[in-house]
Amino acid sequence: MSLKEVALRAGVGLATVDRVLNERGGVAPETVHRVLQAAREIGLKRILPEAHRHPWQIELLLSSNDSFFFKQLAQDFTEMATHLGYRRLTLHRIFVPEAQPERLAKLISQAAGTRKGLIVFAHAHPAIYEALHQCQERGIPVISLVTDLPGAARLCHVGIDQLQAGRTAAQLMGKMLHQPGEVLMVSGHQDYSAHRQRIEGFRDLLTRRFPHLQLREVLAAQENRDTLSKLLEKQLIQSGNLQGIYNTGLGNSEIGQALARHRRLNQCVWITHELYDTTRTLMAQQSVALTLDQNTRQHAQLALQLILNYLEQGVKPDEYLSGKVNFMIYTAENGV
Repeated sequence: MSLKEVALRAGVGLATVDRVLNERGGVAPETVHRVLQAAREIGLKRILPEAHRHPWQIELLLSSNDSFFFKQLAQDFTEMATHLGYRRLTLHRIFVPEAQPERLAKLISQAAGTRKGLIVFAHAHPAIYEALHQCQERGIPVISLVTDLPGAARLCHVGIDQLQAGRTAAQLMGKMLHQPGEVLMVSGHQDYSAHRQRIEGFRDLLTRRFPHLQLREVLAAQENRDTLSKLLEKQLIQSGNLQGIYNTGLGNSEIGQALARHRRLNQCVWITHELYDTTRTLMAQQSVALTLDQNTRQHAQLALQLILNYLEQGVKPDEYLSGKVNFMIYTAENGV
């Protein structure tokens, strides 16, 4: 068996086979995989190199806000990276305030020069899109996380179907509310497509299928707890027949406190997101009806596996299907 046969089977030149087998570098991951696979298939009598000898250097860029979701997500990424093994990858983490997209874009550009892959939580901003384009030009794969970046230069997106989550919340709330009344929507950052899509899905389905319920204006507190408390206070004073609350982001503690002050706790159907200590307590008290959890562990597992599949084997995932995460619904019966 000769190197020429390997080259023919892999569909590459002899020089490429030489670079791969002698670990000279400069060959795309998918080509390396193809050459090594061809060498195995024809039974080349020599010790073949590993697809890579050093662990892949992966950068994870997440929000630094104090919500449970991002704290748990960071922990799950660390645990999954440890499970995959230090010989396979090294995970670097950076936490960036959500209000600093230009800084995040700069960090993405810098990471493209030192890392082999990036996993990024970001919102749609020109500087972010430009930084991702630079990554693509350098051949650095990027996976967007949680909130979508349509049209961005990325390998794929990992996250739940946010529109579907909002529609699911509306369907469940509408079925639980039989009397006419008002429903209040509380949203997180409007810059993030995740929150916009949840609200869009919720509003669309509730309006069409449950006309006896009237939607009040969206309270967009931009993930600021003090702002949320003030907006809630105003809305609860004005609302005479509040039947439901749907919260897409953080602030469940503030919502509970506001409802208690106005003696409306446990008097309306309250649906929110994520399963953590606060939502568990509120469900146990019969204050929150249910919560839609994004499943942080599956986010971490999918994102790391997809980027490793690409780096090691050249497997290109489907932009959305490969990274779709299944959200879960918890009530007091299965979440406490």
